[in-house]
Amino acid sequence: MCSCAKDTSAVCGENDVISSVKKHYGKDSQTSKCVISGVNTLTCAPSVPKHVREAFAEVHEEVTLRYYGCGSAIPEAVEGCSILDLGSGSGRDCFALSKLVGPSGRVVGVDMTEEQLNCAKTYIDYHTQKFGYSQPNVEFVFGYIEKLGEAGLKEGSFDLIISNCVINLSPDKKSTLREAFRVLKEGGEFYFSDIYTDTVLSEEARKDQFLWGECFSGALLWKELYQLAAEIGFSSPRLVTAKLADTSMYGDKLGSARFTSVTYRLFKLPAQGASNPCRVSYTGGIIGSPDSVVFDYNTLFKKDEEKVVDSELASILKTSRFKQYFSITDAPDATPETKDPKVDPFIAESAAAPKKSCCSKQCC
Repeated sequence: MCSCAKDTSAVCGENDVISSVKKHYGKDSQTSKCVISGVNTLTCAPSVPKHVREAFAEVHEEVTLRYYGCGSAIPEAVEGCSILDLGSGSGRDCFALSKLVGPSGRVVGVDMTEEQLNCAKTYIDYHTQKFGYSQPNVEFVFGYIEKLGEAGLKEGSFDLIISNCVINLSPDKKSTLREAFRVLKEGGEFYFSDIYTDTVLSEEARKDQFLWGECFSGALLWKELYQLAAEIGFSSPRLVTAKLADTSMYGDKLGSARFTSVTYRLFKLPAQGASNPCRVSYTGGIIGSPDSVVFDYNTLFKKDEEKVVDSELASILKTSRFKQYFSITDAPDATPETKDPKVDPFIAESAAAPKKSCCSKQCC
C-alpha cells in the first residue's frame, strides 16, 4: 500500500492522477462554472484577432459553459489545415477551428472524459449546419494524449496540434510530447497553452488530488520544457504569451511557488538539420495580420520589412505552413537579428504591457 493511501485528497501514481482528473472534469464537475483556480478565470489571451473572437462567439452556449482552458490555443494561418486538439473537452476550441479551417480543413478532438466527449458529439450537427457545411469537418474520439496510437491517430497525419491547459494534467508529459511529435507532419506545429512553475513543488502539493485538477500539482518547471523538446526532436519552444496565475487561495499548500499560463509553439523540423540564416520578409495574406505577425515574444515581422533570422527560425518558415506568407532567401554569411528563443515566462509576464483583464469565456 502506498504511503498516501489514508489521504483521500492524495494521488499516488499515474492511474490515480488520471482517475482524479477524470472526476474533476467529468460528471462531478460544475459545468456552469470554470475550474476554481485563477488559472482558468483570469487568462484572456491578449489581442485575440477579430475573426477568432467571432468564431468563438458562434460556438453553442452549452459547449462554451463546459470550457476549461488557460489561454488562447488558436494560432495564425489555419485555413485548410488538419488539426488535432489534445484534451478537447466539450469541443469549444475544436468548433471554433471548424469554422476557421473551412470545409477543406479537418479537426479532431481527443479526450479521456466521456461526459465532455458526449457534450461535444451532441453539437457536431449543430455547428455543421451553422457554418453552412455539407458534411462535418470535425470529429471527437476517446483516448489518452499519452497514447494517441491507441486512439487510431496515425503518424504524420496533422499539420497542427493544439492543446489548452491539458499537458499539465498528464502524468507522463514526455510521452505526450513524443506522441504529438509522431502524429505531426514534417513542418507541423504544436501550439499550446499550459501552466508552468518556477520551482520544484513539495511532495504534498504534487500528490494533492484537487490541485491536480486545478492545474497546479502537475505543472512542469518551465526550463524542463526546453529539455524535453530537445530530447524528442522539436524545435526550441517559442514563447508567445505569458500570464501569471493567482495562487493566493492555495498558499498553504503551494508555498512560494509561482505559476504562469504560457502559450508556446514548437515545430517538427526536417531530420537533415537546420538551414542557413535567411533574409525574410512578411508578404502579407494572413487573416487578422494584415500589416505584421507576432511570431513569438522576441520576434515581430512587419510586412515588406526584411529581417535576417537564425537557421532554426529559417527552417521553420521554409518548411511550415507559413512559407506561403514569406519571401525567404538564404543568407549564410549574414548575422541573424533574432534572439535566443529561450525566455523566462515569469520575466516575460512582468515585462509585458498591462492588459485589461476579462473573464468572459468567449474571448479567451
